[in-house]
Order: sequence, then C-alpha cells, then structure tokens
Amino acid sequence: MSWIIWTLWTALFALFETWALINKKKGDTLSENTRKLFRTRTSKAGRAVFTASWLGFSGWFLLHILTQTM
Repeated sequence: MSWIIWTLWTALFALFETWALINKKKGDTLSENTRKLFRTRTSKAGRAVFTASWLGFSGWFLLHILTQTM
C-alpha cells in the first residue's frame, strides 16, 4: 500500500518540477531552492555543509539499499 503514496509523491514532484522548468520563473526549481537554502553561491560554509550532507545521505542510502534485509 505504501507504494501508492510513493508513486503519488513522485508524480507530484515531477509535475511541480516540470511546471517550474516550463514557466522559467526564477527561484521555482528544486536546485534553485537548494542553492538558496545552503547559500552555495555566496558561502564556502554553505557549500561545505551541502557537500557533507549530500555525501552523507548518498553513502547512507547506498548502504541502506544494498544491505537492507526483508
């Protein structure tokens, strides 16, 4: 049953992101909001925090997917 929720969430994300790309309004896309949140264009600390967060999440998710048992 949870696959329905994940499918709907993914579809909504795709819809909103596609709309943001089509309308070309500045600040609408996920990447623009991520840059703003972490201040990656103006702050070395923001870049470092984003990089550490991204690498940490990626590493965790990789291990989570490859080692999770049913």
